[in-house]
Amino acid sequence: EQLKQGNLTGKQLAEWKFRRYMIDYLNTAQSMDRNIGKVLDYLDRKSLAENTIVIYLSDQGFYMGEHGWFDKRWMYEESFRTPMVMRYPALLHPNSTINAKIVNADIAPTLLELAAIQKPKDMQGESFVHVLKNNSEEHRKDLFYHYFENGEHAVSPHFGVRDDRYKLIRYYKRIENWELFDLQKDPNELHNIYKDPTYRSVVKRMKKKLLTQMRQFVDKEAEAIYKINIDQ
Repeated sequence: EQLKQGNLTGKQLAEWKFRRYMIDYLNTAQSMDRNIGKVLDYLDRKSLAENTIVIYLSDQGFYMGEHGWFDKRWMYEESFRTPMVMRYPALLHPNSTINAKIVNADIAPTLLELAAIQKPKDMQGESFVHVLKNNSEEHRKDLFYHYFENGEHAVSPHFGVRDDRYKLIRYYKRIENWELFDLQKDPNELHNIYKDPTYRSVVKRMKKKLLTQMRQFVDKEAEAIYKINIDQ
């Protein structure tokens, strides 16, 4: 009703939508925080906390105006990096931070190992229990991402790989394009250097890493698209 009465257009309409979206988002986050606190308090009262693994994470990160967007889905850092908090007093120290790179497929194998259950042979992902025990940063050298959906969110499907410095992305269906970012020189990912001749060796190396990741996760759709040459 407020939107209809305001008769907003252009920038004013975009700003109204953004404010409304963020108010709803923050109200939801506050409610979740309050109710998760109730669960943690219950575990403490019942003396269950010491031997209970609690993981709180999102499916992705979130844009709050970066790149002119809200929501998620793109492989840029704001949504690619996923918030995750873990509590397990039997193993983890409070307020500690671990910077190892993991993917969501690694969570199930980790929980299985902590429960002394063998991981099924057909399960993707690798346990990062060794990271938790040793506060190590060594787990994955490269991270793979694939956004499949080509629907109402108007985000072109894409896949890519990220290492400590570079990120390579391949878009398909809605747009056909490659992007390469030097995260050390361009942490906000504003300058696509894929066609910069000085980065040819980096492109070649990152494409090799991307192919390795696709095969590791048996992503045949991505591999088929990867082989289509769009550089001409």
